Amino acid sequence: MRATLYYRGKLSSCNYDCPYCPFSKTVDSKETLNVDEQQLRQFVNWVREQEIHGHRFSIFFNPYGEALVRRWYREAMVELSHMTHVDKVAIQTNLSVKLDWASELHVDKAAFWATYHPRETKETSFVNQCMTLRQMGLSFSVGTVGLRSAFPAIESMRNALPDDVYMWINAFKDRPNYYTPDEIKFLKDIDPFFEGNLQDYDSLGKRCAAGTDVFYVQGSGHVKRCYKDRRIIGHLYRDGLQALAKDRPCGMKKCGCYIGYIHMQDSPFRETFGTGLLERNPTFIHQ
Repeated sequence: MRATLYYRGKLSSCNYDCPYCPFSKTVDSKETLNVDEQQLRQFVNWVREQEIHGHRFSIFFNPYGEALVRRWYREAMVELSHMTHVDKVAIQTNLSVKLDWASELHVDKAAFWATYHPRETKETSFVNQCMTLRQMGLSFSVGTVGLRSAFPAIESMRNALPDDVYMWINAFKDRPNYYTPDEIKFLKDIDPFFEGNLQDYDSLGKRCAAGTDVFYVQGSGHVKRCYKDRRIIGHLYRDGLQALAKDRPCGMKKCGCYIGYIHMQDSPFRETFGTGLLERNPTFIHQ
């Protein structure tokens, strides 16, 4: 089978202190980090073993916190990117780590979802990191949270990046009707798909690839159909992926996050982003 696997381990620590993130400046214990490393290695080994069964995977790491500061995530990305039955391995990151290791990645398979946090890093430093990825030929997108206080930094970052680097903006939804019409227009001029993220989608009972060929794997091996749905549908290492796959209509009333609504059956974003769906890099950018 062909499947997309989202992986989230026990890691919950981050080197940034963003006010909108519950994991800012958290610190994992040595024991937690050891477990996280062991679980990630188990996952990578499982993926490797699936080649003989004819399975093909796209894999996205979306940790609680920043993963690339941990050696085992860098090693996992390199290893997975060179597996012949892995089509894509991508990661959500703040790009704060040195990128010398990234030269070992398979250039056609590895990708980065890079989030810019204006309070935590200098614009020049972040842009330099992006240009390093660009020089290596690696696919990436750049994005940020659309806080009103960050508008000047968002505009400045857009001007600092090359035109062919897509910059997405996550709508700030903690406050209803947060944006004025003029502010929405401002953000749409930067991210033409901003309004797609601004809304929440009716999803209850609707068909979605989640649980059919998209799965959310926890470090323990437990699998959920969707990162928002707390229900466990099985265990990756005990049950196997094929046994878990079946049509599962959404049980949530609304879907409002990119990594969720892109997998809804009627989502236009699957075609818009094409092969750049995981790292949020639209087709018209990276053709």
